[in-house]
Amino acid sequence: MRTGLIGLGSMGQGMARNLAKAGYLQAVYNRTSSKADALAVELQVQAVASPQALTEQIDVILLCVSADQDVLEVVSALCETIKPGSVVIDMSTVSSNTAKEAAALLARKQADFLDAPVSGGVEGANKGTLAMMVGGDCAVLERVRPILQAMTARIEHLGPTGSGQACKAVNQVLCAGINQAVTEALAFAQAQGLEMEKVIDVVSGGAAGNWFLQHRGKTMTNGVFLPGFKLALHHKDLLICQQMAEQKHLDCPLTQATLHDYQLLMRQGFGDEDISALYRLKRPN
Repeated sequence: MRTGLIGLGSMGQGMARNLAKAGYLQAVYNRTSSKADALAVELQVQAVASPQALTEQIDVILLCVSADQDVLEVVSALCETIKPGSVVIDMSTVSSNTAKEAAALLARKQADFLDAPVSGGVEGANKGTLAMMVGGDCAVLERVRPILQAMTARIEHLGPTGSGQACKAVNQVLCAGINQAVTEALAFAQAQGLEMEKVIDVVSGGAAGNWFLQHRGKTMTNGVFLPGFKLALHHKDLLICQQMAEQKHLDCPLTQATLHDYQLLMRQGFGDEDISALYRLKRPN
């Protein structure tokens, strides 16, 4: 199956490299063409000028873009030239309703759609160890599974279209709570005058250990917030979670608190930092 990738941000580039390494990637497209041109040279694949040009030669189109409207705009463009039997796999983080709308647009062209958001951050994208949550037809997933395995350590089929995005929303709510807990706990430890590296090492090995503490604890306490997952993007995702919760009349106070804190940090110009920048609000002065 000839495969193309649309969206070459920090996640998309790592995905593209792993797809190319496995021999699946034939073409890429990015709104900023210079980024696509440079990566195409590196990976010895083609950079195309538009999404429409991609579908003329590609059977499986992978998307990794930023927001709901971006997904719908790209899918609408793909529908102009997409061939029947093609598969579009959206790895962006958007709402379940957007996934269903995209699937409906493609169904009119006799093309299949999977919503397949991922978790694992830039590190997971670079290493090919992402966890993927898939909604859509299970038979379509099995057709493209070998391609997806080039980027992932785990692929889970969650149910019909939109289920992948619903599961990703669960993941993002958990990330908010973990971020709040870890940053608050480390601020508490620092206020006690403890040696932070030792605290992080010993706590990481116990019942309170988690990926975020292990991989971000030492950097945040040293004032380093290089993005693995940009704060502004998590804010965007949590707005989706908030909307989904409201539709079910569900109260999510941790999500609300994190949205408030992120908004404060974004106003201070920290939106492009890692979500561990939440520590800026917690640490002792």
